[in-house]
Amino acid sequence: MSNITASMVKELRDLSGAGMMDCKSALNENGGDIDAAVDWLRTKGLAKAAKKSGRVAAEGLVGVASQGVTGSVVEVNSETDFVARNDIFQAMVKDISSLAVSTSGAHEDLLSAEYPGAGKSVEDHVTEMVGTIGENMTVRRSAQLSVSEGVVASYVHSQVADGLGKIGVLVALESSGDTDKLNALGKQLAMHVAATSPLAATVEELDPEDIERERAVLVAEAKESGKPDEIIDKMVDGRIRKFYEEVVLESQVFVIDGETRIAKVLEEAAGDVGGAIKLKGFVRFELGQGVDKGEEADFAAEVAAAVSGE
Repeated sequence: MSNITASMVKELRDLSGAGMMDCKSALNENGGDIDAAVDWLRTKGLAKAAKKSGRVAAEGLVGVASQGVTGSVVEVNSETDFVARNDIFQAMVKDISSLAVSTSGAHEDLLSAEYPGAGKSVEDHVTEMVGTIGENMTVRRSAQLSVSEGVVASYVHSQVADGLGKIGVLVALESSGDTDKLNALGKQLAMHVAATSPLAATVEELDPEDIERERAVLVAEAKESGKPDEIIDKMVDGRIRKFYEEVVLESQVFVIDGETRIAKVLEEAAGDVGGAIKLKGFVRFELGQGVDKGEEADFAAEVAAAVSGE
């Protein structure tokens, strides 16, 4: 039997919303595999909707910047929220996000680019600032979107300063239409992405592994009902279509009006902006997404007791 630790139970509980003893059982049944345990809980009806994002929040800021047909988003982490409210730290994140617009888009190229006015690379400047501010910091990730014509619109949620906040989103719209109107639409779509956290822009762009994993869970759930295989197949096909509507941006219902699919929103907006609109992609960064900061002391003893059976 795998050694099921308190931290593993806590992580599974955070991901699934299931009870501690259920999480312990799920981990034991699946040899300590967290992802498999989430799926096991879902088949038993014991888990809430599993989310890959937001495991344990790291501190710092997400910064966005856009210049017409190109936009960038970066995540810079710090140890405490206190530092994230520091003017010096905020200015640094803003500089880095602006610099990311003019790089190749590769994270390594951003780290090696010259920090404005510092005479050294971004990576070296951040290392220097660790000594100045007195806290460990890192440029964790970055991304860039661009279009040949149109706009890359941006939105920042929980904004603490211009272009800086807890969630940063870019949406790339390719069109020959009016850029002001495209920007307005793009910002609304970016707000939608911030709220719904889609996995892909289109069904074709979905990771096949995500689809197969969801199908496997749905098949296992359906089999629990005891229905014949031909009925199960129809049930699963219907639920997969529902899955697409939940996680594919173009298939989602627009949160602004609560009734129109995003694909239809783009189609209807074409007349207003004066040209066809193609969704070229999106990027959504949420602060601390997937970062494990370790156990919280007040919860550790409770989980440890559950794991040991005390």
